[in-house]
Amino acid sequence: MRTGGQLIVDALEANGVDRLYCVPGESYLAVLDALHDSKIETVVCRQEGGAAMMADCYGRLSGKPGICFVTRGPGATNASAGVHIARQDSIPLILFVGQIGRGIKEREAFQEVDYKAFYGSIAKWVVEIDDAARIPELVTRAFAVATSGRPGP
Repeated sequence: MRTGGQLIVDALEANGVDRLYCVPGESYLAVLDALHDSKIETVVCRQEGGAAMMADCYGRLSGKPGICFVTRGPGATNASAGVHIARQDSIPLILFVGQIGRGIKEREAFQEVDYKAFYGSIAKWVVEIDDAARIPELVTRAFAVATSGRPGP
């Protein structure tokens, strides 16, 4: 049985991703583990805003969605500057953010952020994957949303 992280990497590969930008974090270790065995080039960055802006630049130069991974809480909020720029300039970008465990949501858990509320006004679409079986569907939809109509995050 494949892990959620492996399913995410499989979906990225199926959508033609060749490079992504990230600041490694505990909340998505399964993805980082799966990337070790992938042909996707992983560019490790020092700050989340910079990682999102690098993904934005990838989108500008390639026309394909720039892919960025950050950890929950402050990692997610730091990345918002890059997401905002991509939205203003109509650049396709997909941001993956780690999340706290479902069992501690809505309890003011460490680094808990409501991502729909936080990103809702600067992103075309915000979704939380709550079932690993839906990973291929939701990742593919993220690519469609980022590139259809007015491109954006």
